[in-house]
Order: sequence, then C-alpha cells, then structure tokens
Amino acid sequence: MDLMDDKEKQFSRIDVLGLLDNFIERIFEIRRILLSVSVSALILAPLATGLSIFLLTHPKFYSVLQSEHEFGTILGVLLGVIISISVVWIATGVKQYITLKSWDQKYKEYLKQKDEIDKKIASKFGLEED
Repeated sequence: MDLMDDKEKQFSRIDVLGLLDNFIERIFEIRRILLSVSVSALILAPLATGLSIFLLTHPKFYSVLQSEHEFGTILGVLLGVIISISVVWIATGVKQYITLKSWDQKYKEYLKQKDEIDKKIASKFGLEED
C-alpha cells in the first residue's frame, strides 16, 4: 500500500508539472495574439488620428460645419471622440507591447532554467531525456 502511495504522489507531481508547462505554453500562444492586437493599435490608431486631424484642419471642413448645423456638430463630436479613443488606444498598445516583451524575456529564461534542471536531474539519476 505504501508503494502505491509513493507512485501516486510521483504521478500527481508529474501531472501537475505537465499541467503547469501546458498552461505556460497556452499563455505564450495567447501572448502572440495580444502582441498582434498591440501592433494593430500602434498602426490603426495613429492612422485614425491623422485622418481626423486632417479633416479638422481642412479649410472646407469649417464651411461644412457652418452650413450643415446638426450634421456639422455631430461630425465634429465624432472626430473628437475618434481622436480621444485613438490616443488611449495608442497608449494602451505601447504599454501592452512593453509588458509582452518583458514577459517574453522571462519566458525564455524560464525555459532555459527548466532545461538545465531537467538535464541535472537526468544526469543525476541516469535517465534519458525525452
């Protein structure tokens, strides 16, 4: 009975380590998606901001605002909202990109340390590595 308990403990430890490795790998995959979102924020938000500023500074834009009262007011508000959201989106994209880059470095360090520990354990007990 005691031998079985030791085997169960060993298998549950292996299962937990395997689950942790799988979890970290999934997080790494999600990181790639988040990285693409942050890069799109860094590309699309400045484009939207630039287009909005171009429209706001165009001389004919003010004539449209004056001639079309309701439409001009709504258009001006919408362009202001677009600029505000774009600035927030740019800041979020930069922050997310920096965070993901630092996580990437930590993940590479984790993999390196994990491989070193696996090699030490394998050499200590004469096991073959997978």
